[in-house]
Amino acid sequence: MAADEGLEKSAILLVTLGENHAAEVLKLLGPREVQKLGHAMASLKTVPRAKVENVVDEFLTTTAEQSALHVDTDNYIRTVLNKALGDDKAANLISRILHGGETSGIEGLKWMDASTVADLIKNEHPQIIATILVHLEHDHASEILGLFSERLRNDVVLRIATLEGIQPQALKELNEVMLQLLSGSANIKKTAMGGVRTVAEILNFSGTAEETSVIEAIKEYDPDLAQRILDEMFVFENLLDLDDRSVQMLLREIQSDALVMALKGASEELREKIFKNMSQRAAEMLREDLESKGPVRLSEVEAEQKEILKVVRRLADEGQIVLGGAGGEQMI
Repeated sequence: MAADEGLEKSAILLVTLGENHAAEVLKLLGPREVQKLGHAMASLKTVPRAKVENVVDEFLTTTAEQSALHVDTDNYIRTVLNKALGDDKAANLISRILHGGETSGIEGLKWMDASTVADLIKNEHPQIIATILVHLEHDHASEILGLFSERLRNDVVLRIATLEGIQPQALKELNEVMLQLLSGSANIKKTAMGGVRTVAEILNFSGTAEETSVIEAIKEYDPDLAQRILDEMFVFENLLDLDDRSVQMLLREIQSDALVMALKGASEELREKIFKNMSQRAAEMLREDLESKGPVRLSEVEAEQKEILKVVRRLADEGQIVLGGAGGEQMI
């Protein structure tokens, strides 16, 4: 409920800011954030003055002279998205937001939710699906894979792992099928996408059961390839490979209740590493919380571990920590 309320407030604020400022804000957001805000703005027709004032007051701004908000949201959405995204991207998104139409092309898929993408591509050849997924954000691709049958998911992941690159001509033909042509020449060097690292990063966003199923399927095909994927993956127990400074930095980013839940599924060795990087009092409180915590669902433990791993990846991306795993020192 709080998330929906925050989305509505954000939409009201953007409409209040005016087209130019709203466009500048939207430029800084990702596809799914823009899509959510676009839908929220499109649903605004008449907003009471008091509500507008409350929203703007939260950003230390006054709207004392403003009357109730009456806007032609359809035209507003068109203008703002065109300014923020350019005509091509905006046309696809506007069509879907205002008219329920579908966007097309590989780039357009980035603006769709996972279930919509899965429905659109699940009947394509697995090699085509693999080619499409390597162009998407890894968490988005993982969510889409989770909606496929186990057999299709394993087949697609195997193809991603063995995908060494995409020839421009093949990519051009694929986009023609997706109704969005890409510019480029057949003579330029193929795009380096796919491969073991891509699979590892996608699986890092997947559930444990899906990870296990995919890895086992790849082992049957090529045990060495499966091991290379595992070497590239960073799992919760790999926190043991972090130096003490990195662990301390990570702990500052994690809520205590989330840490307790995550450590319910951790080895004693990892727990001790965490304890030694905390103050004595904090470590004692964490031990007590772990001991008093009753049985919890494995899915809940895994979910918290995944969230902590997202923080790890962010800190690594920012260069604040270095991850060393089975495959040697790596930056993710």
